[in-house]
Amino acid sequence: MPSLAENFVKIANEAIQENGICNIVLAGGNSPQKLYELLTTDAYKTQVDWRKIYFFFGDERYVPADDPQSNSFMVQKALFNSLKISQSHIFKIDTTLSPVEAAKKYDATIVSHFKNKPVQFDLILLGLGDNAHTASLFPFTPILSESTATVMAVFLKEQNSTRITMTAPLINQSKHIVFLVYGKEKAEAVYHVLKYVQDVAKYPAQLINPVSGELQWFLDEAAASLL
Repeated sequence: MPSLAENFVKIANEAIQENGICNIVLAGGNSPQKLYELLTTDAYKTQVDWRKIYFFFGDERYVPADDPQSNSFMVQKALFNSLKISQSHIFKIDTTLSPVEAAKKYDATIVSHFKNKPVQFDLILLGLGDNAHTASLFPFTPILSESTATVMAVFLKEQNSTRITMTAPLINQSKHIVFLVYGKEKAEAVYHVLKYVQDVAKYPAQLINPVSGELQWFLDEAAASLL
């Protein structure tokens, strides 16, 4: 985890030095939460000018903003509150709207933030589910064939739930994409995504392949045990 925190700091500072700001997309989940909490410790919180970072979310559950299942609610507690991040630098997905409208509004917000220039985030953090999904790109869902770099709503039949997510083409435009995967229960998914035959419908994380950026995987020994 410290190596990922150091990588986060390095990418953020390079972007700030180059452009004056840094645009980061955050992920939900237990592994990313550990990273966020680490970034608030004395070892890291003073290494970045947090006033120059803008935060986005790769996906969100269609639940109220104060629901414990909400990605933004988790990050607010784990990262934003401790670092006193200005709300004007946090772009949350508005789940008071319908799922389709929430997706459209978030896409428009992103385009506006980049001032109608090509949308290229400096860093996108991703987790990996034990079914090889990432963001809310789940196996055998129609969104996997989406060719537009945008934000969309997706209904998950098995979970009887709705999510809003960035599409793979939008993620793939980023300068740095980082997977953070911990735990033996993820080992099979890691193997399928990285070493198995290409089958993006079954293993959606295989869709993540940056156009011109850098892709990194941070794994613990358990998650990497089948490689």
